[in-house]
Amino acid sequence: MQFSEIIGQEHIKSHLITSAKNGRIPHAQLFVGASGSGVLPMAIAYSNYILCNGFGNNTAENEDSCSIKVKKLMHPDLHFVYPVANNADVKSHAVSSHFSESWRKFVFEKPYGSLFEWYQKIGIENKQGKIGVDEAADIVKKLSLKAYEGGYKIMIIWMAEKMNNDCSNKILKLVEEPPEKTLLLLIAENEEQLITTIRSRCQALHFPGLSEENIAESLIKNEGVLDHEALQIAHRASGDYNKAMHLLKNDGEDAFFEKWFIVWVRSAFLAKGNKKAIQDLLAWSDEIAKTGRETQKKFLLFCIEFFRNTLLINYNTQNLAYYKPVDPNFSLKKFAPFVHENNILEIIDLVEEAIYHVERNGNGKIIFSDLAIKLSRLIHKKTTKTAL
Repeated sequence: MQFSEIIGQEHIKSHLITSAKNGRIPHAQLFVGASGSGVLPMAIAYSNYILCNGFGNNTAENEDSCSIKVKKLMHPDLHFVYPVANNADVKSHAVSSHFSESWRKFVFEKPYGSLFEWYQKIGIENKQGKIGVDEAADIVKKLSLKAYEGGYKIMIIWMAEKMNNDCSNKILKLVEEPPEKTLLLLIAENEEQLITTIRSRCQALHFPGLSEENIAESLIKNEGVLDHEALQIAHRASGDYNKAMHLLKNDGEDAFFEKWFIVWVRSAFLAKGNKKAIQDLLAWSDEIAKTGRETQKKFLLFCIEFFRNTLLINYNTQNLAYYKPVDPNFSLKKFAPFVHENNILEIIDLVEEAIYHVERNGNGKIIFSDLAIKLSRLIHKKTTKTAL
């Protein structure tokens, strides 16, 4: 994977190339951004540039041969670490090396893929993957060896916020005083979840969401999508190329989440003074709580998008609202008047607070029952908006 293959993020590409050419390659770097913004592909392209252009090496390896090895994720001086857990094949002490073949397939198929999709790939979608102390021992061992090609050794730690405290503390010395010509590339969506001592020792690069133009251009060029459809998908993708691919392939996820959403808001409407509706909300909470945390988080992000689209329709800006319900019996136009200036901020805050607690392993039943009951109050708030 090379810089020319990365979607957008031109200013970051330029910064990485220029700093490398000027001999400024910080030994510990932190790429911060959503998986759909291209953090992993950029890390691989950056690794390709360093390994295959002779940086830190008196005699550069043949560039084409080197790039092929990086593209296949089989370069001997490029290592990967990612969250894992025991599964049907790995019964105990799971570490990244047990899943290397699955990892290569995952990156080939979905370089912009999410953590949840990785968990699905290795059959742990209902578990919490981690980067643990066994992994830390492997990291230290691999980076203590001499580079096979004589140049840099590079370790990419994907979703580095999944390192537990034992792992973080064990690699801290490596981050502080790495062996010569060693590059640690940490990739994180939530840098605040990294321990401060690790975060403070890394040079951070923050990746913004991709522009709608970049996403649409890539869909047209690489997927053969028509211009108008590409623009619609790019708008709904909110800067996330992985989400754009899901929307393009219509993989059924939206329909699944929409069903949950409709049950939620319909029960919330009826909940005022209605004991059965309250019981329905609690049953709904139990159903969501049984799913994996990544599914819960994705559903909540879907809810935010749904509420925002509804608000746009309420304020007669339908041209900006691209979501169309799958359920023919649910009308966004009829629902729209109930999402307005007097409750939208509270609703979004409520959902974002739920995401915060899900990410921190809160009790799912408590999180979603609290969310369900609070929405039933907010949805009955009156608007002060005059008719347009």
